[in-house]
Amino acid sequence: MQLNPYGEYAVLLASSLANHWPSDRDGIEERTREVGMSMPFPRLPDDHAQVRSVIDDWLAVVDAPSDLERAQLLNTQLASAAAYPRLVDHDNEGWHLHYRDDGQSMPQVLRSVICTGTALHLTTRGMHRLHRCEASPCTNVVVDVTRNGRQRYCSVRCANRAAVRRHRARA
Repeated sequence: MQLNPYGEYAVLLASSLANHWPSDRDGIEERTREVGMSMPFPRLPDDHAQVRSVIDDWLAVVDAPSDLERAQLLNTQLASAAAYPRLVDHDNEGWHLHYRDDGQSMPQVLRSVICTGTALHLTTRGMHRLHRCEASPCTNVVVDVTRNGRQRYCSVRCANRAAVRRHRARA
């Protein structure tokens, strides 16, 4: 039973878009499919730019200097994006909760899903589990979904690079 379908996949989608921005709207939609979103999105001319704005707003949450500021930014975004939770059954997915209104555009849906997912991720896993990669000069977003909650790097490559730098600094 999956009680929190928004948390992990929504935050991983946001970090994927932030770390590797697609060149067009179809690339964004492809990423939504990769994480399991099956709903169709109406095609609007400014979808690509509007989703970029959603991701930029989300990055402000990632980069917030304190838990309190992170919560305040996220609460502001939630207030502008999320609707009351509602039970839905579509696309043979079974009954589940949506935190958005029906008939919204791609940017509106992604803002709602990403904000709600981020709030669930941070409150269930910990406010420290969303940050930038610690391997300079990398600036990728790290969504920590590890068991121990100590993920510092966005990839094995960055972790190895940091380890080599520490080793060379000691030598």
